[in-house]
Amino acid sequence: MSELRIEHPNRDKAESKATKAIVVLLLLVSAGLIFVITAGGWSELQGAQPVAFAYILVYLVMAYYVSRWNRGLLPVAAALAVLFAVIAAVSSPAWFDRDKVGFDSPTLEPSILGLLTLILVPVQLLLLAFAMRGFQQKWNVEVETRSDSPGGHEPPPDDGGTEPQPAGA
Repeated sequence: MSELRIEHPNRDKAESKATKAIVVLLLLVSAGLIFVITAGGWSELQGAQPVAFAYILVYLVMAYYVSRWNRGLLPVAAALAVLFAVIAAVSSPAWFDRDKVGFDSPTLEPSILGLLTLILVPVQLLLLAFAMRGFQQKWNVEVETRSDSPGGHEPPPDDGGTEPQPAGA
């Protein structure tokens, strides 16, 4: 008797592999930028540090699961990217405003923190675009194949007109 295997044909495409790699990279870059901005402006963030560290942790966890082809987190990543893009766009001018006489200076220069915060905006927009592109690629599609068929792509035989069942049912 031949064994039934589950394959994910959309994960084998070069476009899907590239999209997955880009989404993971953007999540890691976002987490890194957020960490640098948080560490560099620690004294001036006025209690926002726990939120920043929560974002870093969530982005790292999402990067891990997306690297394992978890498609379900892509809309969540896109939604968080929109939210953080807005926060970064609104907060970046405040860093530039702090680069004047009379303001307390954070660990990093305020102009550098402002630049990093501005860079975070397009990174989040790219994350939004690529996460939605990955979601459209349907990484979750499963195809049952028999191990003894040539090429391994022959669908299982029809078992008497029953309705198709999802894999694992």
